[in-house]
Amino acid sequence: MTAPADFRVVVPPPGDGSTRGRVGRLTLPHGVVETPAFMPVGTNATVKAMSPDDLRAAGASIVLANTYHLYLRPGHERIARLGGLHAFMGWDRPILTDSGGFQVVSLGDLRTIDDDGATFRSHLDGSLHRFTPEHAIAVQEALGADVAVALDQPVPPASSGRAVVAEATRRTHAWAVRSFDAHHRPDQALFGVIQGGLDRELREESTAFIAAIPFDGLNIGGLAGDESPAERAAVLDIVVPLLEADPRPRYLMGLGSPLDLVEAVDRGVDLFDSVLPARVARNGQLWVPGGRLNMKNAELLDDPRPVQDDCPCLLCRGFSRAYLAHLFRARELLAYRLATCHNLTFTLEFMGRIRRSLGAGTFPADLPGLRARAPRMGRHGSVVESA
Repeated sequence: MTAPADFRVVVPPPGDGSTRGRVGRLTLPHGVVETPAFMPVGTNATVKAMSPDDLRAAGASIVLANTYHLYLRPGHERIARLGGLHAFMGWDRPILTDSGGFQVVSLGDLRTIDDDGATFRSHLDGSLHRFTPEHAIAVQEALGADVAVALDQPVPPASSGRAVVAEATRRTHAWAVRSFDAHHRPDQALFGVIQGGLDRELREESTAFIAAIPFDGLNIGGLAGDESPAERAAVLDIVVPLLEADPRPRYLMGLGSPLDLVEAVDRGVDLFDSVLPARVARNGQLWVPGGRLNMKNAELLDDPRPVQDDCPCLLCRGFSRAYLAHLFRARELLAYRLATCHNLTFTLEFMGRIRRSLGAGTFPADLPGLRARAPRMGRHGSVVESA
């Protein structure tokens, strides 16, 4: 492979404009990712409670790791000395590392920001650390993931005023140029990030600016935050049509609710990531078609059925609802592994259903069935009881 990333559209959107959804194939140094695809998040070089074998069995073809957290612990230079991130975590398929930009939002009380970069106060020991675009790229090159991401400045889209969004977008553009200029690892792709909040003019400006830089892929950032699904859809309806002729993959950062995923695929997005399936699993929320099971419900203690009859995951193949409900009450670590295996298998199998529908040409006619299968989520990712 002469380039670190090769993206081909295998099934384009239909000519009638009924959907912008498409099937693609992203070839990276450590393997092929069939899109639309969901990336489980392994913040500390592990998806919590999951082994690499668990991830492969669940159907994961690519995972995401967190640049900022791995920089703090165990350190990118140590990981490089130990053979790079793939060898370190025992994962032989593609990896994407984020830039540290998300921590600009999530660690807002522990950081200051200026045009040169961001200064973070470590949540581990209070020490100060400086992240510039150049440093973010250097860390990611040392980690050696298949895909690195340019440093950006996201802001909460719905609760940020236009002046704040405009300043963050301007800064993101400057940092994108600096990130691109700093990136020199030939076996690693680099994706840029489109910002602009919910503002049409800023989104159009950012899309044009980032798309003009020869990144290997284009991230749609600053969403999956405090915006409503309708507001998110409106932004995608601005950005994606502007990229209609662009050959690169489109990646919406941070989206993980199955219903939100299918809606974003319909609008032309190829890649997603989120901690949501694993996080709600650890809280005892098990996704099933059209709803969820709450392992805290007492009636499950006497339920001998599997969580989901047609699920091939480790949990559903060998254990009952009653057993899992017991494990959660006993705070046994196996509960977290089994629940996470199920939710990630559900999510990745759901994405497979979407790909098959697109490939067969039955999307968007299949949308009602896919929506009915998706667990319903609240505005900020909370699970809503099924009827």
